Amino acid sequence: MRQASSVDEQLGLREPSTIEMRGSEAITDTDWTFWPKAVLLSSPRAPKISPVARFAWTALYWNVAVVLWGAYVRATRSGAGCGNRWPLCAGDVVGASVKAQTIVEFTHRLTSVISLLMVTGLVLWCWRVTKKGDWTRYSAILAAAFLANEALLGAALVLLKHVGTDRSAGRLLFLCLHFGNTLLLLATLSLTATWLSHGSRSFTLIGKWREVSFVGLGLFATMVTGITGAVAALADTLFPATSLTSSLAQDFSPGTPALLHFRLLHPAAALITACYVLWLIWRSSTRRNRFSRSAIALISILLVQVVIGMANVLFLAPVWLQIAHLFVADVLWVLLVVASADLVLERASTVDANALALASPAKVGQEK
Repeated sequence: MRQASSVDEQLGLREPSTIEMRGSEAITDTDWTFWPKAVLLSSPRAPKISPVARFAWTALYWNVAVVLWGAYVRATRSGAGCGNRWPLCAGDVVGASVKAQTIVEFTHRLTSVISLLMVTGLVLWCWRVTKKGDWTRYSAILAAAFLANEALLGAALVLLKHVGTDRSAGRLLFLCLHFGNTLLLLATLSLTATWLSHGSRSFTLIGKWREVSFVGLGLFATMVTGITGAVAALADTLFPATSLTSSLAQDFSPGTPALLHFRLLHPAAALITACYVLWLIWRSSTRRNRFSRSAIALISILLVQVVIGMANVLFLAPVWLQIAHLFVADVLWVLLVVASADLVLERASTVDANALALASPAKVGQEK
């Protein structure tokens, strides 16, 4: 029996197929070598990564950096640094008279433009090197669509003046839409890079709807947790606390703004989601009587995220800790998306091979 290296088998959520157990090479091994080995503990049998796959990962890394800088813009209240003009700035961006908030906001816009160019180039490159029906084409196009929507939502925040010290319900709404769109953008970019790295780009959904529901619920809960985290971060920016005691008093006082009450949703959602994801990994691993290195890596990152979140509360959400919290959240989200896709999707070659294996005994019986 060959060594099982796909993400789904490592996490134990799906048993090896008949063809895999017979040692067929119809299924391409899934090696997480495109990511730092310290995180994903990749296999030494690493396939060679194509230039387009490396570019896709670079685009993902760049977009994560843009997201982190966007959080810095919010944390430093620099969103109004260019006034209510978009995409240009109302003030000077060079010279001795330029303001720090203007530099911060204009830098975010420049990096966003570079991101748009990179994703556009990725779409064109994918279209040239892939065939009709390859899912990488669709995921790259979706990434470009989400990025364009990201730019439009960012423009709406500026033009409607939902930046700086604005505390309106409109800003809260656009913030939730903005961050939800960000997660979808990172998800499509990570899938594009993963599929380009592995060379398997045509899939079908597995028939185990219970497993699909479990995985889908985990992803949805993670998205909700991330969105509530964005709301909590906005509350920390607009209503900074001088001590932990005053922060708790703000949250539970009946006379405080509604945004501070919404901030309480994040720790509750984070606790529920963390328990659910840990249960899902535990359930899947115990079915195979072992915890794989990939499962341990996911558990470790999740626990690190919880610790950083607790420290963020205890130390009153300093900017650097907010950025670290968001970075680990992005890494965790990418890992969950990649693992989830490998769990609920089967390669087309696997489905065809399994169908052939099931049909062969019947054909032999007919011949006899």
